[in-house]
Amino acid sequence: MSERTSDAVTDVLAAPAKLTWSLRVVGVRDDGYHLIDSEMLTLDLADSLTVTPAGETTLSVSGPFAAGVPTDGSNLVVRALGIVGRTATVHVDKQIPNGGGLGGGSADAAAILRWAGIGDLAVAAGLGADVPFCVVGGRARVTGIGEVVAPLPHVARTVTLVVPPLRVSTPAVYRAWDELGGPTGDARNDLAAAAVAVEPRLARWRDRIAALSGVPPTLAGSGATWFVEGRRDDALGALSGEGATVVVCQAVP
Repeated sequence: MSERTSDAVTDVLAAPAKLTWSLRVVGVRDDGYHLIDSEMLTLDLADSLTVTPAGETTLSVSGPFAAGVPTDGSNLVVRALGIVGRTATVHVDKQIPNGGGLGGGSADAAAILRWAGIGDLAVAAGLGADVPFCVVGGRARVTGIGEVVAPLPHVARTVTLVVPPLRVSTPAVYRAWDELGGPTGDARNDLAAAAVAVEPRLARWRDRIAALSGVPPTLAGSGATWFVEGRRDDALGALSGEGATVVVCQAVP
């Protein structure tokens, strides 16, 4: 969507979240980067970016998950503008929970790349491992360190996300995976045991979700989000009173 503001065109961009449906760690490169074989999905949960070309880049953030989001040069939106040689005033309405492994920052960066007409996944990979998938979107098999994205046919899926009030460092989880000897994960995610080692409170949330829903949850990427298939907000809604964010989402093409 676009509208004209003075002599500049303002665009409103959707930046949908990604869900790591499954994740296997299949090797480690000589430079220490981990090789993955993953299935990722685009969800109907999205940030909204309002972008107006300007002489210098400024970034502001609002919304229910704005707390803790940097607005300086470390933000992936600012970095994405820099990598494509553009400047703009950008406002991000944060609807994707931060630090939950749902790719909010990567989705925002991918939206900027699409806005700038950049579809080169090598450029996207320069911003982060999840950005290439977020540029492509839909459903895909993701390999390499995240830069190889092979689209797959859409499958209609409903998931219930539970995002605890925790933040988990992805680099720390991969380091723990190395230190643990490369465990093979249950529930489709090789990083689950390493994430719990880094943030033991994840285990409590896993067990609460399983007890309330009757289904063992899967960790989304390196966490902290857990998810179960199907609409289970009636069973899991009580976790909102314990500080979690509970969201029912659909996979979208």
